[in-house]
Amino acid sequence: MPPKFNNDSLPDFHIVIPARYASQRFPQKLMADLGGKPVLQWVYELALGAGAKSVTVATDHEVIEQAAIAVGAPVVMTRDDHENGTERLAEVAEKMGWQQDEIIVNVQGDEPFLPVALIHSAVDALSRDKEAEMATAACKISNAKDFFNPNVVKVVCDEQQRALYFSRAPMPWDRDGFTQDATKAGELAADFPAFRHIGLYVYRASLLAKYASLPMSPLERWEKLEQLRFLHQGIKVQVAFTDTLPPHGVDTPEDLEALRTKLSLDNL
Repeated sequence: MPPKFNNDSLPDFHIVIPARYASQRFPQKLMADLGGKPVLQWVYELALGAGAKSVTVATDHEVIEQAAIAVGAPVVMTRDDHENGTERLAEVAEKMGWQQDEIIVNVQGDEPFLPVALIHSAVDALSRDKEAEMATAACKISNAKDFFNPNVVKVVCDEQQRALYFSRAPMPWDRDGFTQDATKAGELAADFPAFRHIGLYVYRASLLAKYASLPMSPLERWEKLEQLRFLHQGIKVQVAFTDTLPPHGVDTPEDLEALRTKLSLDNL
């Protein structure tokens, strides 16, 4: 069971919302209407509810800038050549002058229903592990379909709940239990240590400051998983565990329709 927090039990932390206007799969998705307000507004409001020391929208596009200003969100305009949200966070941290030991949470602009409790859990995990420079999250995988799905990223951890490796491949492997038909199996054994990575990232500002100098690792190049860059450099990544998988974000128009349906049902 993940720990429960009140704001008094957590260290100060900042939330940065990287917000891109263009998206290959779903252009302008942050401006899309969801229950009467843009997706970006949902994300900003949930970030405010997390009790962060500051909440900042980071973007390189004036449409996002104006939309953020319209809902009262502070905005930092960033360069337009960033390859990912981590690079955008690093630029914001530098511009804001945050100290090396300050904690910064990356809340993606397309995650309108990210649980605040999960943010708190990841912040707490990083603050408690003084040797770790970043934290992320994971939850149990219970069925074989997800376990063998390469789009479901797996993570294995050590005794201190630090990540040992992330992979699209099924891991760990049940040498004696899995057969050639393992992918067709239903539920995994209750005590089988299979965990799904959840893409929430929490950093110390010191790590963001050196991120640009970290080269892409061979592991990252083949797996297409940015977090492997950190492990390749020996950076300790703490993992916070949660009981349930958070609601899916808005990657496609179909995702948006599913969330609209969910909102309609919740309001019945």
